[in-house]
Amino acid sequence: MAYEVDKTEEEWKRELNPFEYHVLREAGTEPPFTGEYTDTKTTGVYQCRACGAELFRSETKFESHCGWPSFYDPADSSAVELLEDRSHGMVRTEVRCARCGSHLGHVFRGEGYPTPTDERYCINSVSLRLVPEEG
Repeated sequence: MAYEVDKTEEEWKRELNPFEYHVLREAGTEPPFTGEYTDTKTTGVYQCRACGAELFRSETKFESHCGWPSFYDPADSSAVELLEDRSHGMVRTEVRCARCGSHLGHVFRGEGYPTPTDERYCINSVSLRLVPEEG
């Protein structure tokens, strides 16, 4: 798929540190309960760490106790791309940034969380950058 932000892998490697590159460009996963934003309650906007696109807002972040930041809805439905992921012997739905194609995490449905969508966007902290709301 062609993305608005289109860079070579060498360009991504120059711009991202090795761990960011592994998660964002190679669909890696950070270990649970280690991410910068797992327990953050700061009000603001979560952007893609690779390209700066607005992905999630703090109002949709909730405590799922799964080890990664969880959101029940993206900031805009066109901000993320959802793809079938059959890796690791299971079928999941991968979440990518729609602007640059970077891997963010996975979305799970029907788990019974008391949220408006009954969805859990389980997102790697290293895929995000929080821009705190001013004021």
